[in-house]
Amino acid sequence: MYKAIVNVTLRKSILDPKGKAAHHALKNLGLTDVRDVRIGKLIELDINASSESDAKKVAESACKQLLANEVMEDFSIEITNKN
Repeated sequence: MYKAIVNVTLRKSILDPKGKAAHHALKNLGLTDVRDVRIGKLIELDINASSESDAKKVAESACKQLLANEVMEDFSIEITNKN
């Protein structure tokens, strides 16, 4: 059993209104050293696969078919052994 940790974020070329709002709020809180904020989503998948590479293939397929909009979003996958 493997765990896939998927991070999905808007592409750099896409405006991130949630990130801009969070950045503005952080500035208002006095956190002026924060230069930029991008908001994304974290998805955890428990995958029953025979190998790490097979688990990654399943996670990539899930991202491409459902979890990420490849026109607007990028994704990264980290696979760990769940045992």
